[in-house]
Amino acid sequence: MAATRATSREALRLAELIREAQSTVVLTGAGVSVPSGIPDFRTPGKGLWEKVDPMEVAHIDVFRREPDRFWHFYSQRFAALGDKEPNGAHEALAELERRGLIEGVITQNIDRLHRRAGSRRVIEVHGSIDTCSCPECGGRVDLDRVLAMMQSHAGAPECEACVAPLKPDVVLFGEMLPEDAINDAYALASNADLLIGVGSSLEVYPVASLPRVTLDSGGRVAIVTQGPTPYDGVADVKLSGDVVAELDAVLAALDG
Repeated sequence: MAATRATSREALRLAELIREAQSTVVLTGAGVSVPSGIPDFRTPGKGLWEKVDPMEVAHIDVFRREPDRFWHFYSQRFAALGDKEPNGAHEALAELERRGLIEGVITQNIDRLHRRAGSRRVIEVHGSIDTCSCPECGGRVDLDRVLAMMQSHAGAPECEACVAPLKPDVVLFGEMLPEDAINDAYALASNADLLIGVGSSLEVYPVASLPRVTLDSGGRVAIVTQGPTPYDGVADVKLSGDVVAELDAVLAALDG
């Protein structure tokens, strides 16, 4: 019962912070998509990088040097993400945007689930699986077509015009973040009265610096995630339970 009362107080506090803020932005990480059946990256025994070295399979140099080997791994990643559906946490954030209570979502995720849940202003700082591009001609191919290519033949899917291996429009290891996206993210964070980190360990830079940007601009930080983060000591409130249950509780508090 004590844990329930504490969680309820924290949800009420976060709802109060959202009401008070003139500008609220949300920063999400892999944990927001775990309830959709997508594993995070580093949880012991379950994380995506537990069984493979990302530098050996998801680095830009591997794509350039051995595109078939790269796609042997990434085809599994695409197939695993392609049929996933938004969960209650994605839907709660979309509802907050519909109510005019958050300005947008900055996400480290490539799974496009925020958009599918109805969020409109989504800054995908690591790109999205929605499309792949040809490095030669710049042509884009949507996800459904890429999945069909992978089912019809082994190896890298190829541009139908150039016969060059297609590259997923996601940020691989060894690549810079897209300049426009990261600039938009920093602008949102610097103007925010409140930044809410959801499902993120807030450890991967440069995105992990965004809460500090908000704090340095005079704003507040709240956290909704399981496990510790470097910002726990400076956050106004932290909700440590399941992200779906916690965000549902915040919506209920806002409705109360």
